[in-house]
Amino acid sequence: MPRYIKLHEDVKVPVFKNVVYALKLCMKADKWLMLGYIIGLTAEQFFSLFVSNILFLKTLLTVIDSHGEFKAYVKYLLLFLISSVILNILEWWGYYKSHTATKRVLQKLNNMVFEKAVSLDVSCYEDPAFYDKYQRATNIMSSGYFDIICFDVALIFANTLAFICVVATVTAINPVYLLFLVPVLFVFAVELYKSKAVYKRDLEMTKNNRIKAYIQRTVFLKDYSKDMRTSNIFLVLMQRFEAAIKANIKILRAYGFKLFLYSMLSSLLSEFIPIIGTYAYAGYEFVFKKGLTVSGFSVVVSSISSIRNATLDIAECFDELSQMALFFENLRSFFNYEPKIVDGTLDAGEFETLEVKNVSFKYPTAEKKSIDNISFKISKGETVAVVGINGAGKSTLVKLLLRFYDPDEGEILYNGVNIKEYKVSSYRNAFATVFQDYKNFAVSVFENVMCRECSVEDKVKAQKALEQSGIWEKVQTFKKGGDTVLTREFEEDGAGLSGGENQKVSTARLFARDFQIAVLDEPSSALDPVAEYKMYENLVEATKDKTVIYISHRLSSAVLSDKIIVLDKGAVVESGTHAQLMNNNGEYSKMFALQASSYKGKEGENERESD
Repeated sequence: MPRYIKLHEDVKVPVFKNVVYALKLCMKADKWLMLGYIIGLTAEQFFSLFVSNILFLKTLLTVIDSHGEFKAYVKYLLLFLISSVILNILEWWGYYKSHTATKRVLQKLNNMVFEKAVSLDVSCYEDPAFYDKYQRATNIMSSGYFDIICFDVALIFANTLAFICVVATVTAINPVYLLFLVPVLFVFAVELYKSKAVYKRDLEMTKNNRIKAYIQRTVFLKDYSKDMRTSNIFLVLMQRFEAAIKANIKILRAYGFKLFLYSMLSSLLSEFIPIIGTYAYAGYEFVFKKGLTVSGFSVVVSSISSIRNATLDIAECFDELSQMALFFENLRSFFNYEPKIVDGTLDAGEFETLEVKNVSFKYPTAEKKSIDNISFKISKGETVAVVGINGAGKSTLVKLLLRFYDPDEGEILYNGVNIKEYKVSSYRNAFATVFQDYKNFAVSVFENVMCRECSVEDKVKAQKALEQSGIWEKVQTFKKGGDTVLTREFEEDGAGLSGGENQKVSTARLFARDFQIAVLDEPSSALDPVAEYKMYENLVEATKDKTVIYISHRLSSAVLSDKIIVLDKGAVVESGTHAQLMNNNGEYSKMFALQASSYKGKEGENERESD
C-alpha cells in the first residue's frame, strides 16, 4: 500500500494515515467489529489455504508415498477433523461478534457526523464545494465503508499468515517456484492506479449524483406535490435528471477502457504467469528430472493455487483500502473542519445596546457587497423595523446580527463589546428568532414550540404560546391536540398544516422563550392581513419592555416601531420614525404609499364582490 496517492499536482492523499484514522474511529466505537473479523477470517483463511489444501494434503500423501501404516493415516484424519471443528467454531464466533458490532459502530459514527454537522458554520451549507464534501463524508456511513475497511485489514492479516506458511512449505520443496510469484508483486502497483482512477471517476460523478438525489427526493415530497401537478416543472426536473444520468454515463465511458486495461494487466500478472509457469516447471521436474515426487507435485500445485488466491485477496484488499483511504480523506477533513465563527470567552449579560458600526459584508462567491457600510444603534426596550424591497440585504443583516457570518469590515457591538468576544451559544441565546424560511419538524406541536421533549409544565407554556400566535384553536381540533406530530411522513394520524398555520407554530417559539432581543425576519410572510394584524397585536403585548427587531418588506410592522431603518442595495438610505420618514417623502414614503394603495385596491374589490 503506497504512502500517498497523488490526485492532482498539488493534492496528495496519505493512504496509510487515513486507513489508520478509520480503524481508530472503528475501535473507538466498538473494538469487536475489527477483532471479530480478525478471528473469523484468520480461522477461515488459515484453514482453507494452508491446513486443508497444503498441510493435510502433504501429510496424507507423505504417508502414502512412504507406504505408512493405516493407523497413521487415520490418526491424521482425526487431527484434521478436530482442527477443522475448532477453526470453524472460531470462524463462526468471530463473524458473530463483528456482525453484532456493525450496528453499534454505525450508530456511534453517525452520531458523530450529526454532532459535527450541527457545529458547522451556516456558510458551509451555502458552499456547494463543501456540501459535496459533506455528502461524500456521509456516504461513507450509508455505503458501509467502515465495515469494508475492517474486513479488508483483517483479511490482509489472515491471508498474510496463510501466505507465509504456504511459502515456507514451497520453499522446503524447491525455492525456484518462488520466482513465478515475482509478477504478483506488480499487481499492487496496478491496483493502486486503478483505485486512483475509480476515485477520480466517483469524484466527478458527485455533483450529478447530488442532482439525482435532489430530484428523487423532491418528486416524493409533499411540499412540491401541488406545483408538480399544476405546472411543467416536472418535465424540467426530469430533463435535469436525465442530463445528470447522461453526464455520469459519459464519465463512466471515459474511465471504462482505462479500468478495463488495469483489470486485464492485473489478471495477467496475478493469474496467467504464476499458474502457467508453475505448472510447466513442475511438470518438467516431475517428468524429465525425476526430482519431484507425486506428493511434492500435488503440494506445489496446490500451494501455488493457495498463494495465488491469498495474493489476489491481498491485492484486492489493498486496492479497496486505497479507495477507502481516498474517501476517508473527505471524512477526516470534515471532522477536522474548524468553524470560522470562533467562540469568545465572555457570557452575554442582560441586554442594554446593540450597535452596528460601519459594517460591510460580501458572500464568498458574490461579486458585490450585500451589506455596505451600515451603521445604527438599538437600545433596550426599542422596537426597530428594518425595511426594504427584496434583495436589499435584510436577511443578510440578520445573519450578521446572529453571527452566522462575521463582517468583512466594521464591527457589531453588544453592550459596547464586539460580539466576537462572547461565547457563541451565550450570545445567540439572548435572541428569540422567527426566520423568513421558517421550518417545523416531524415531532409533536408542543415539541416544535419548546424545541425539547416536553414536561407537563412545558406543555402548558407551549399552549399559551400557541394561543398568542393564533394557532391553538386549530391545534385543538387534532385528535391528540398539541401532542399531534406535524406532517404525516411517519405517522398516519399526523397533522398537515397550511403555510400560514405552519408559520404561526414557528412564531409560537418566540412567545415561549425568555429572551433579550426578538428578531422577526418576515414573521407574517405567509399570513393574510387579518391574521397578520392579530399576530402583531400579540407580539406587541408579548414583547412589552423587550427589544424587538422587525425585518420586513411589508410595512405594517413599521408603523408600530420606535425607529425605522430603510435598506436599499445593502446600504442605509433612511432612518427615523414613521412620521418623520413620511414627511421626508423619500424611499420609505414611496413604499408605504404603494403598499397602502394595493390594500385599498383589494378592499375595493371585496366591496364590489359583496355588492
